[in-house]
Amino acid sequence: MRASMAASRQSQAPGAIASAAATAKLLEKKKEYEAVAALERASAHFLKRIEDIGEDFDVIADAGIVSQREQPTEDESAPAPTTGERLVRVPIEELRQTESKTT
Repeated sequence: MRASMAASRQSQAPGAIASAAATAKLLEKKKEYEAVAALERASAHFLKRIEDIGEDFDVIADAGIVSQREQPTEDESAPAPTTGERLVRVPIEELRQTESKTT
């Protein structure tokens, strides 16, 4: 082998080592990026599930408020609620029968 060829091979060796180190670092960064992306997707999925559970709890809370309004008070002498909300049952069948008798 000639001296010039041996010298050129020696000069490529440090470059090859640097290139291998850069490739290893690039692979490490890719793995790190993929892990962060997976964590972000999992976090978004978890957030969506928590929001859905929160909406379910809102529905349950609203149902509890309605059921409390429908329960009779233990003390019948207590004044009626002053909120202005009251349920009234209208006997539609009786009204229809009354209408049919008058016509």
